[in-house]
Amino acid sequence: MKEQKKYHGIVVPMVTPITKEGIVDTEAVERIVDFFAKNEVAPLIMGTTGEGNSVSTEQGVRMISAAKKAAQGRILIYSGLVGNCISDQYEAAKQFIAAGADVIAATLPSYYALTPEQMYEYYEQLADFLTVPLMLYNITITTHMSIPMDVIERLSHHPNIVGLKDSENNVPRLEEALKLFADREDFSYFCGCTANSAVAMRHGADGIVPSVANYLPQLYRDIYLAGLRGDEKELDRLQEACDRIGKINAAGLTLGQSLAGLKVIMKQRGLCEEYMLPPLTMLDEATAARIRKEAENITY
Repeated sequence: MKEQKKYHGIVVPMVTPITKEGIVDTEAVERIVDFFAKNEVAPLIMGTTGEGNSVSTEQGVRMISAAKKAAQGRILIYSGLVGNCISDQYEAAKQFIAAGADVIAATLPSYYALTPEQMYEYYEQLADFLTVPLMLYNITITTHMSIPMDVIERLSHHPNIVGLKDSENNVPRLEEALKLFADREDFSYFCGCTANSAVAMRHGADGIVPSVANYLPQLYRDIYLAGLRGDEKELDRLQEACDRIGKINAAGLTLGQSLAGLKVIMKQRGLCEEYMLPPLTMLDEATAARIRKEAENITY
C-alpha cells in the first residue's frame, strides 16, 4: 500500500453556501464541514466550485472562521486564493491565514497571458510571503493558461511549496507529473480532474479534489483507498460510478450552471440553500427538478 504523505486524501472543492441576501451562511458552512470531517475529507474553500472569484475577502474570512470552528482540528482547512491584483491577494491571504487557513491554494492571475518565468516568479514570491504552506493550483478552464511542468518542478523545491492541485484534463501531463512527484516525500500531487481519478491513483497520486464529494464524499474516499490498495477492478468500477454520477449536475450545462446544479443536490441533502453569487444565478425550475429527480436515489 502506498505510504501517505503529510498532504493527502480527498480535498473537496467546497461550495460557498450563501443566504438569500448574498452573505456567507455560517450555519451551513459549519454543517458541511462537520459532514466532511465525519467522512474524513477536507475542504478547499473558495476554489472554482466555491465561486472563489465572487467571494469578497470579508466574506472569505467569515467562511474560513466558521469552517475552522466546525473542523475542531479534525481536518485541514485549504483556502483558495484568486485575483489579478497582487497586493489585494497578499492582504486577503494574511486575513485568511489569521482566520484559520492551514494551506493556501493559489491560481495564476489570469487577466494577462503570463510567460513561464512570470508564472515562476508569481509563485516564488507568494511562497516567500506566506506564513503557511502554498499549494500550486493549475486550472486551464478558468485561467486559460497551463503551468509548464518544468516550472512546477523548479517550484517544487521551494521549502514552502508543498504540492500541486492539477485540474487540467490531460493524461500524458498527469503521467509526467507523477513520474516526477509520486515518490517525492516533500511534494504532493492532487488530481483535480475527476474523470482522471482512477488513472491518477494508479500512477501514485496523493489525493483527489472532486466537486461531487460535496454531497457524496464516501465515493471518493473509496476510490482513493482502492488506489492505495492497488485494487484495479474496484478502481474501474468506481471510476464508472464517478463519471455517471458527475453528469447529474453537469450534463448539458456550463461550468457555472453545474455549480448551481451542485447546490440543488446540496439543498436536497439538507446541507445548504441554492443561492448563487453574481454573476452566477440559480437554475430554472425545470432543470433543477431534473437534477433533483436524478439525484434522489444515487447508488454506486
